[in-house]
Amino acid sequence: MSNESNTSPDEGRTAALPVQADTRNTALAVRSAGELTLGQTPASDSAEFDIDIIGLWHILLKRRWTIAGTVALVFIIGLIASLLITPIYRATSSVQIDREMVNVTNESNPITDLWMDPDYINTQYQILQSRELSSRVLSDLGYQDEKRFAQVFKPSAAQQIKTWLGIGKPATDSNGKAASTPAAEKNKAIARVALFMQGYTIEPVRTTRLVKIHYNSPDPAFAIQAANSLAEAFQSRNLETRFETSNYAKNYLEDQLKQLKLKLEDSEAQLVRFAEKEQIVSTGDEAGSLPEQNIGALNAALSKAKEDRIRAQSLWEQAQSSVGMVTFGETSNNSIIRSLQESRSKLMTEYQNKLSTYKPAYPLMVQLKAQIDDLDKQIALEIGNIRSAIRGEYEAAQQNENLIAAQIRSLKGEALDLQSRSIQYNVYKREVDTNRQLYDATLQRYKEIGVAAGVGLNNIVVMDKAVNAGKFRPNIPLNLAVALFLGLVGGVLLALLLEYLDDTLKNPEDVEKRLQLPVLGVIPMLAKNASMEAALADVRSAFSEAYRSVRTALQFSTSHGVPRSLLVTSTSPGEGKSTASLTLARNFTELGKRVLLIDADMRKPSLHKKMAIENAIGLSNYLAGAVPLTDALRYTDIPGLTVITTGPLPPNPAELLHNDNMQILIEHGVALYDLVIIDGPPVMGLADAPILGSVMEGTLLVVEAGVTRKGFAATAVKRMRATRSQLIGVLINKHQAKHSAYGYGYGGSDYYAYGVSEYKQLGK
Repeated sequence: MSNESNTSPDEGRTAALPVQADTRNTALAVRSAGELTLGQTPASDSAEFDIDIIGLWHILLKRRWTIAGTVALVFIIGLIASLLITPIYRATSSVQIDREMVNVTNESNPITDLWMDPDYINTQYQILQSRELSSRVLSDLGYQDEKRFAQVFKPSAAQQIKTWLGIGKPATDSNGKAASTPAAEKNKAIARVALFMQGYTIEPVRTTRLVKIHYNSPDPAFAIQAANSLAEAFQSRNLETRFETSNYAKNYLEDQLKQLKLKLEDSEAQLVRFAEKEQIVSTGDEAGSLPEQNIGALNAALSKAKEDRIRAQSLWEQAQSSVGMVTFGETSNNSIIRSLQESRSKLMTEYQNKLSTYKPAYPLMVQLKAQIDDLDKQIALEIGNIRSAIRGEYEAAQQNENLIAAQIRSLKGEALDLQSRSIQYNVYKREVDTNRQLYDATLQRYKEIGVAAGVGLNNIVVMDKAVNAGKFRPNIPLNLAVALFLGLVGGVLLALLLEYLDDTLKNPEDVEKRLQLPVLGVIPMLAKNASMEAALADVRSAFSEAYRSVRTALQFSTSHGVPRSLLVTSTSPGEGKSTASLTLARNFTELGKRVLLIDADMRKPSLHKKMAIENAIGLSNYLAGAVPLTDALRYTDIPGLTVITTGPLPPNPAELLHNDNMQILIEHGVALYDLVIIDGPPVMGLADAPILGSVMEGTLLVVEAGVTRKGFAATAVKRMRATRSQLIGVLINKHQAKHSAYGYGYGGSDYYAYGVSEYKQLGK
């Protein structure tokens, strides 16, 4: 570098100071503005659970093999289970539960339709599923016999296992045979009924009075026999019960009707005599007396008047509390005030804009000020008119409330006098109402029972008998469909669980949500045997294009373009920060810029190995004051690129980086070079990176896709911001398609070939 060789260190230091001061001022301005957004607390965890349909779709595409494997596994399990299940056959009969009784006695009032009574129909359903009905069917079929019953009802696999384990074995006598006692026989009979009941279900047919009776059994013949017997037994039981109860109920209700009729007549006569004596006229059961009706109406009017007065009072108090041109609730909806305020706002904006050019006494400014004052007067006048209207409304509402309250007070005495005379009247009236309700209900019930007792009809009819039994279980197509659905749901849930447990930064969305930092670029991972040099040399490669995109993004990262001093760091080792530093330096030299690349990772340096240069003297020697800066510089074969390696590794890197020589080095670099790039150490666990970030104009954080954990990255950002480091963005490195659910793919050769001819014409 000819410029550097002709400049003494002192002169270079002096020349660098103004440039560095300007850089600091710019960085401070950018940092002050950036702290309002970049300094915010990272997004909360709840933000990560916002529903993103497109994101979910890409997650499912990413985990498609997990989902496919889960679906296949569940499908195979469902298929095997379906093939191993014992076939079950279903036979179906149906009964009609009609009205309790049709009106065949020519009564003036129709019979109550008990089908509409939910208690009645639910009772019939329970009878159909009762233990008593099942026991009756078993007796009718002759299956209460234990041996015959065992031929049809073979023990299930669970029962066989219990028998093998000795659980629930029947009691035995001294000879080892099952004990035969009345209690044991009763328990066996109950168990047989319970087992029989497990085989059938009922199904009410919607919008009809039909009920289907299904019976499921491994024996199709028994299923048909059981379904038909259940329907017939239900019909017979209903008819028997009707005749047993109707005669007793009819005789009992006749006696009750005679007593209730006499009692009702006496209570009605007593009520009429008392009303004539006290001159009480009833206006209805619920309406109350005339004074009470008037008070009720006035109370409703008073409540409405109070609401109107409270609303008007609230508006008036709000209007009173406002001062000057301060708007309140009613004024905010006034179109005239809103229009005047908008005009005033425009004039104020124009006045403030021209105030930087003209003085307040300038004629144009005086004219604008006069217009603003005129608008203020109009606004104040409108607000005053609104206040007057609100006050008038409040006073009218208060007067109306007082008038209604006075009328109510005048009616209270009359109502109280009538109430004192109506106490005994109400007692008599309630007694009449009670007696009438009892009489009407008893009479209605007597008519219904009379019809049931006098007409021998059954409202339970067997509509269809079972004639065959079809295969009910297993339904292999349905089972497989359910298995596919459950497998798909389980696979999706498993995929989402695996994605949730993967707490790494995988794509720009993760970075922006978690770190609140912009993503300046996404660098794809090279193939296993690919050469980075070859990838950079090929301008059509995705790798080369990605770094050129990062270079372009850095040119817009500050108000003056690329930061003059840039620290490249990472959360932890091995994330590719050294490669990123070197590649960015090369890219900027292609633009004709002079770049100083410094390897400041004095714990695990790698830059000298990547560039194949010796590392005997470097940054540590200079910072310790052992050599001048010129001895630490290494000129490379790349035009415009100068490198400072780490030199011998010191025992205290943080102390060396924190001394004044590091600040002087950056100032010299900014003064003599277009760009200073520092390959810094990782942030986590070390103090080196925060120290360097505090003196650099910009810091670029490198994260490895699919490896860097969100918590570590957020902690690293917090540490850097604690030292007021200006984080300008994040570089996502070693990105692969499998790391992202959003498909940030690279490698479209036709796409990246765009612009190659123009690039070559520039001599690149």
